[in-house]
Amino acid sequence: MGDMITIRRAKPEDIPAVSEIERVSFPDPWSEGILSETLGYFSKTFFVAIFRRSIIGFIAGGLEDTGEEVYGHICNLAVAPQFRSRGVGRMLVRREEHQFAIELATGVQLEVRLSNYAAQQFYRKIGYREVFHIDRYYANGEDAVVMMKWFRF
Repeated sequence: MGDMITIRRAKPEDIPAVSEIERVSFPDPWSEGILSETLGYFSKTFFVAIFRRSIIGFIAGGLEDTGEEVYGHICNLAVAPQFRSRGVGRMLVRREEHQFAIELATGVQLEVRLSNYAAQQFYRKIGYREVFHIDRYYANGEDAVVMMKWFRF
C-alpha cells in the first residue's frame, strides 16, 4: 500500500512548517505570530495535511454567528507547491466543511483574490459560487471575490 495523506488538527509546533508553506504561497503571507493567534482562536477548525510525517498543506477557518445563522469562514488555505493538483486542497476543504457542519453551520464563505483564477476555479469545482466582490480588500489594493457554499441537510 502506498503512502497516505492524513488530515489532523494543527498543533502549536506545526506553525513553523505552516508558515513556510504560507510564505511560498502568497504575495502577502501571514506571519508566524498571526498563524499562532489563529490556531489559538480556532483550534477546532485549523487542520494540516501530513505526508510521510511532513506538513504539506493547511487550512484555517472559524465559525461566524450572524444572530440568524452560523456559517463557516475559510480564512486561509495553502498547499506546498510540489503537492498541488493532487487533491490535498480538496481533502483539507472537505475536512473543514465537515467540522463546520458538526458545529451546525449552514454554509461556508471565503475570499479569494480577483486575479487568482486558479483558486476560483478550484472552489467552483467543489461547489462554491461567487456572491459578491469587496473593493480593495487586500494590502496591495486588489479586490476580493467572496464565494460561498451552502450545506443541504
